[in-house]
Amino acid sequence: MHLTQSALARQLRHPASAEELCVFNGVSNIVVELDGTHNLWKHMPACPLIAVGRLTIDDSLIDLLAEDMDQACTIGSAIEERPIASAAFVQLLRHNESSTIENALFAESLCFSTLQHGSEFQSWLATRKKPNPEEDSDEESVLVARTGTKLHITLNRPSRHNAWSTEMRDALCEALVLAIEDQSIELVEIKGNGPSFCSGGDLDEFGMARDAGIAHVARIARNAGYLIESIRDRVTFHVHGACIGAGIEVPAFSSRIQSSSDAYFQLPEVPMGLVPGAGGTASILRRIGRHRMAWMGLTGERIDAQSALRWGLIDEISKSQHH
Repeated sequence: MHLTQSALARQLRHPASAEELCVFNGVSNIVVELDGTHNLWKHMPACPLIAVGRLTIDDSLIDLLAEDMDQACTIGSAIEERPIASAAFVQLLRHNESSTIENALFAESLCFSTLQHGSEFQSWLATRKKPNPEEDSDEESVLVARTGTKLHITLNRPSRHNAWSTEMRDALCEALVLAIEDQSIELVEIKGNGPSFCSGGDLDEFGMARDAGIAHVARIARNAGYLIESIRDRVTFHVHGACIGAGIEVPAFSSRIQSSSDAYFQLPEVPMGLVPGAGGTASILRRIGRHRMAWMGLTGERIDAQSALRWGLIDEISKSQHH
C-alpha cells in the first residue's frame, strides 16, 4: 500500500482505522511518501512502515527509511514473502527500542518461539533437506585457554563454519561463567577457527523444538548474550568471514568488535519466517538503531565490514586476520 504522509496520518488517527492496516486486510506493508508536513499520528500499523523522502517527523513513527521508491518496492516485495514474520519483527523492534536488555531478550524469545511453530517457518522448513548426521569429532566445540589475566575463547567447528549449535552455546556459556566468577580475568577475547567466525544457527537443529514453551524457557535460562552483557566492558570479539545471525547478534553485546576486512554480516531469519533469536533485537538494535536493523532483518541482505563500521555495528577493522 502506498500513501502520502497526510493520508496515513488520517488513517492512523483512531485505533479502529489503524487496525485495518494489517496483513489480514491485504496490507503487508505501507510505503509512505513524506511530504514535509508535520501531521503526526497516534497509532502505529500492525505491519512494517517504510518511508520515502526527507525525514521531517519523529523518526520513531517509521520502521525504516528507503532511499527511493524503487528500494521501497524491493523491500515491500521481500516483506510480502513473509508478512507475518515481518510484522512480528518490526513490532518487536518497536517494543525493544525502549526496553531494558533483559526485557528485550524476554520479548525476543517469546516471539521467536511463537514463529517457530508458525506456517511461514514451517513452509520454509519443508524446503530443507534432511539433516546430515555430523561426523563424531574428538574436538571440543569451544576451546578455552588462559594467559595471565586474559581468557581466550575460540569457537571450534571450522568444518561447519562454526554454526551455532546447542552444544556450542552451552560450552560458550560455561566459559563466560568463568570470567563472571573470576574477577582476576581482566579481558575475554573471543574468536573463531576456520574460514568464518560463525555462520549462524546450525540449520540441522532448526525445527527440532516441539514445545514452544520449553524452547522459550531454555533460551532465557541459558543465554550467551546476556552473560556477555553482564561483563561487556571486559569482552572483545575478533570476527572474520561469515558473521551471520548469532555470529553478529552475540558479539554485538560486547563493548568491542574487531573485524577483519573480509567479514560480512547478515540477519537471514525473517526471510525464513522467524526473527533473530540469539539476542540481536537487543544487542544490534542498541548499536545501529531501529531503521537500519529493520532494513537488515526485512531484506536479509549482507553488509560488508566498511558499512558495518560506518553504522557502528563493529568498532574496528583490523589488518591482521584472526583465523
